[in-house]
Amino acid sequence: MGSFTTMSSKGQLTIPKDVRDELNLKAGTRFYVTVRDGEVVALPKNLSVQDLAGFLGKPPRGLGATLEDFDEAIEAAVAEDDERIRREWPEGEGGQE
Repeated sequence: MGSFTTMSSKGQLTIPKDVRDELNLKAGTRFYVTVRDGEVVALPKNLSVQDLAGFLGKPPRGLGATLEDFDEAIEAAVAEDDERIRREWPEGEGGQE
């Protein structure tokens, strides 16, 4: 599936009907737009939490996670991301120490 479209003078694109229908896009759908490997990528944000029900499959048996478990996992992920950013950030380009 694919179609040609033309960008307007305001930088707007019209998404062809067959693409809108395939992705169930409606007027007002928000998109995250980025560049990946020299290509424009537009990801629709038209899913609600309810749409994701069952996405991970059947829950495992056992105790499950506590709020403290979630807090610790988030803290670890943020610390890891912060360390990665500090490693990759070019010196002298506005990084704060």
